[in-house]
Amino acid sequence: MSDKPWQDAILVTDLERGWVTRVTVGRRPVAVYDTPSGLYASLALCNHGGADLCDGYFDGHVIECPLHQGAFDVRDGKPVAAPATRPMRVLKLRVRDGMVQVRF
Repeated sequence: MSDKPWQDAILVTDLERGWVTRVTVGRRPVAVYDTPSGLYASLALCNHGGADLCDGYFDGHVIECPLHQGAFDVRDGKPVAAPATRPMRVLKLRVRDGMVQVRF
């Protein structure tokens, strides 16, 4: 069990349906993905080139970096297209009383 606290990110009703929504939690940019199988979250900046993943193309469970077109599975962070080779950092996510919360 983690001792890190859950932090409010965004109301579920404020999410872009079927898309990725950029939010700031504390001072960290976070991407929240509304997928066919539920909500997922990651750090918003690509670990390959530092681009904002929220500006990339999102399709189902895959986010493509707008800078180099490397792609990641948002469910587990695994790279699915070059030049991305390292997993992106995914965050734990839950919904409480209509609020999306994340844990770093």
